[in-house]
Amino acid sequence: MPYENDQDHEGDGVDRRGFLECMAWAGTGLVWAVSGGVLSSRAFGAGPDRKGRGDFTFVQISDSHIGFSKETNKDVTATLQETVAKINTLPRAPDLLIHTGDLTHLSKPGEFDIVAEVLKGARAGQVVYVPGEHDVFTDDGKQYLRRFGRGTMGTGWQSFNHQGVHFVGLVNVMSLGLKAGGLGVLGKEQLDWLRNDLAGLTSSTPIVVYAHVPLWMIYPEWGWGTEDGQQALSYLKRFGSVTVLNGHIHQILQKVEGNVTFHTARSTAFPQPAPGQAAGPGPIKNVPAEKLRSMLGLTSVNFIAGRRSLAVIDSTLG
Repeated sequence: MPYENDQDHEGDGVDRRGFLECMAWAGTGLVWAVSGGVLSSRAFGAGPDRKGRGDFTFVQISDSHIGFSKETNKDVTATLQETVAKINTLPRAPDLLIHTGDLTHLSKPGEFDIVAEVLKGARAGQVVYVPGEHDVFTDDGKQYLRRFGRGTMGTGWQSFNHQGVHFVGLVNVMSLGLKAGGLGVLGKEQLDWLRNDLAGLTSSTPIVVYAHVPLWMIYPEWGWGTEDGQQALSYLKRFGSVTVLNGHIHQILQKVEGNVTFHTARSTAFPQPAPGQAAGPGPIKNVPAEKLRSMLGLTSVNFIAGRRSLAVIDSTLG
């Protein structure tokens, strides 16, 4: 979705006006399909394509922030439970549930306990995670790794294959802390691992990458980007179908660059403002209770073997 004009300060094809035009879609659930780098969409719930059910589906949730309790949402456990209930009503149970970080708000043992207990109720084949900065800032992620990082490498990165799709979970929050404006960092060790992990794959292999902080520079003034994200993305350019899923910004934003589709997810806890629409990132205040759930939600993805296409469906809790 490139926008080219004099205000494209980051050189990534998205200027401020174009960004906000993208964000105008965020109030509506959409189905996104990408084929050969071309994006198409339809409204969520409006006449789905019934030509095929797909080989499998998976779901992304993000930023549950268990432990958060402020005016915007005083019961984030309840909205996480509602998210799980919505997953359980999907026409087809997802093979995977991917949580893209900030499981907790303060990395407390009891908060991790609640996340684990709630997600036990999700009817999904497997649950996988990457940490957010709120999961690692108290102990460098030791508790997160012990509870949710079994079988992963380094600070929690991993890859696996599922029905012909190669999934890669990256960790870009270990140097971020809670400082506003702190960009994500992957680091040399993880980048070397990623290059080697992808080296043996054919270019026709569909790739799904998931991390907490967006890999592309959305709004560096607020830390919404990854310093060395372009290096990681350079390893992915040769593949015909790449989907990159992130959280962190608590709102929907899509971008297509070649055969790479970027998608950020809503939070299940609270919304954040669009870039530049507030003094800085953080929970939007004074959200009417009746509107909160329309600003929270989940993402489901349908994969059909033999097509260079993933259908991305965003739905709200409202």
